[in-house]
Amino acid sequence: MPTLEKVLIANRGEIALRVLRACKELDIPTVAVHSKADRELKHVLLADEAVCIGPAPSADSYLNGPAIISAAEVTRASAIHPGYGFLAENADFADQVEKSGFTFIGPTADTIRLMGDKVSAIQAMKAAGVPTVPGSDGPLTDHGERTLDIAQRIGYPVIVKAAAGGGGRGMRVVHDEADLLSAVEVTQAEAAAAFGSGVVYLEKFLQRPRHVEIQVLADGQGNAVHLGDRDCSLQRRHQKVLEEAPAPGIPEHVRTQVTQSCIKACLEIGYRGAGTFEFLYEDEQFYFIEMNTRVQVEHPVTEMITGVDIVREQLQIASGLPLSMQQDDISFRGHAFECRINAEDPQTFMPCPGKVSTFHAPGGPGIRVDSHLYDGYTVPPYYDSLIAKIISYGDSRAIALAKMRQALDELVVEGIRNNTPLHHDLVRDEAFKAGGVSIHYLEKLLLGE
Repeated sequence: MPTLEKVLIANRGEIALRVLRACKELDIPTVAVHSKADRELKHVLLADEAVCIGPAPSADSYLNGPAIISAAEVTRASAIHPGYGFLAENADFADQVEKSGFTFIGPTADTIRLMGDKVSAIQAMKAAGVPTVPGSDGPLTDHGERTLDIAQRIGYPVIVKAAAGGGGRGMRVVHDEADLLSAVEVTQAEAAAAFGSGVVYLEKFLQRPRHVEIQVLADGQGNAVHLGDRDCSLQRRHQKVLEEAPAPGIPEHVRTQVTQSCIKACLEIGYRGAGTFEFLYEDEQFYFIEMNTRVQVEHPVTEMITGVDIVREQLQIASGLPLSMQQDDISFRGHAFECRINAEDPQTFMPCPGKVSTFHAPGGPGIRVDSHLYDGYTVPPYYDSLIAKIISYGDSRAIALAKMRQALDELVVEGIRNNTPLHHDLVRDEAFKAGGVSIHYLEKLLLGE
């Protein structure tokens, strides 16, 4: 079995610091790789070793697989943790890591490839009994009549999706038959240009769904558990803004059914590591949309209600150890929220990089802050604008929300504009306080609808 003698952290920002802390707790030496723009990142300053892997643009640094593997070779690291984003779900990179003699802290390349293609992922989930959205059950062909027949069976509106798409790209909603075939052609062309694959498929378009996801851990040795669900419905342009766990208002028998199907799927595909099944939820029905084969940005809310350290478990699984828990060992207590604080204008949402003159993190019982900020740190313009995650925990949803309101009042980020004012409004919004808003709610709210 592999041992994690030294871990190279192939990421930046708050998740890199999160991984470093977990490694330190397990007494595992760390290597931080960084771009020329990121020499002053907190985890770079704290790591046992640091290696510059290229210029500021991510294509020349954090997306440069050979440079990352070379850094692992030079520092004699034994494993690579990809964090989230960048190369975390790149099957070719995972393959290269393993073939170069290092442990990839995540699923196998074959599993990433299987779940990264939405068509093959849906087929695998259907076979495992995971509920899916009614759809074409595979790629659309050039036969227009077949496409029209499938849409008629599903019922309008339908959505055309690129098999290799993601982040809200490569999809088009069609409300009637007259527009379907042209929409398919346009989406195929866009997908080929953006993702290198023109494969598209068809699904029923749900009108007012929520975005609910199930966190799982599996060791690839025949053991898998779920860590409950999260509601991530507050989104703008398909990007999550605020998350909570557990998802409010879901009947327990519905929750049990879907979590058990996720565990079954993990065992059937031989899943290894942390993963998240993402669903649309409407009218007490779950519909699988994709699986993220990595740690999620919002993993802290799950950690707060379960007491399970997900990143620590990733490290333990990668070292060859079986899961440290069984399902009966996991208990769910209280409620947690996470607000994503971004360096962006709260009205226009334009990125606002620059120097942070003052950063004061909130505190108190039930408050956790995951952030790489410090006084004098300069947020670079080259990467994602996430600068902090404020997490609150309480015995009930109402208490956790009250704590989040106080935490946001205490938060100070000066020198750059950020979206804290938006979160101030959201945690006081009556519909959100009631629970169960749809994925369309925030965008309509911002439009004044």
